[in-house]
Amino acid sequence: MACASRPPKEAGIVNSRKARPARKERPRSIAQKGARILVVDDHPVMREGLAQVIDRAGDLTVCAQAANIHQALESIENTQPDLAIVDIALGGQNGLELIKDLKVRHPKLLVLVHSMHDEQVYAQRSLRAGARGYLMKHEPTPKLLHAIRQVLAGEIYLSETMSRLILHRVADPHINQGVSPVECLSDRELEVFEGLGRGRKTKEIAADLHLSVKTVQTYCEHLKTKLQLKDATSLVRFAVQWVEALT
Repeated sequence: MACASRPPKEAGIVNSRKARPARKERPRSIAQKGARILVVDDHPVMREGLAQVIDRAGDLTVCAQAANIHQALESIENTQPDLAIVDIALGGQNGLELIKDLKVRHPKLLVLVHSMHDEQVYAQRSLRAGARGYLMKHEPTPKLLHAIRQVLAGEIYLSETMSRLILHRVADPHINQGVSPVECLSDRELEVFEGLGRGRKTKEIAADLHLSVKTVQTYCEHLKTKLQLKDATSLVRFAVQWVEALT
């Protein structure tokens, strides 16, 4: 006797005995999903240029851009980047303060400093503040991408010159005898010094740094002592020369 034929399966019906629960997707690494980058720079042309270079890399994506500290903090909350590229000079604000803030608010966020400021003065300060790398703006695109990837991989990026200098300083403390006295200034003293070099008055510097005028005047006295300058005129002249040498 012929067996009765089975009814055809209806489209869209799945045999419950063979159905399996959906496999939970494993969290992807930064390398698998493509790293999300925040660019923080007060120059629109520089920001756009960096964004284009990074987006063309294939494994990196610029998720946001910011011109100042407030925009940077807001963008981080909204976009959750893996790495922030931060300039030292942010339109009257100091990138070091942003980096210190990020270390407290977003300790897992990686930071790479990208600046025209002399790495011999700012690289170690940036690392102490919480950055994982320092790259000068005059470096070519391949070095920028290499620095980004190295920091994303959990390494610290510095130029070969800066790396050698730091190692020499550790190995031979006497090498510090020949460095510029500006390198011996505290971060806040350096901010005041740079403000003077950019032609800012005491009241303006106080407003920029959210300090009292008296506090800024005290910093100026410390600067004269540390830099061995006899008066305020000499201090301002030296500060202007130092800033001009950076640009």
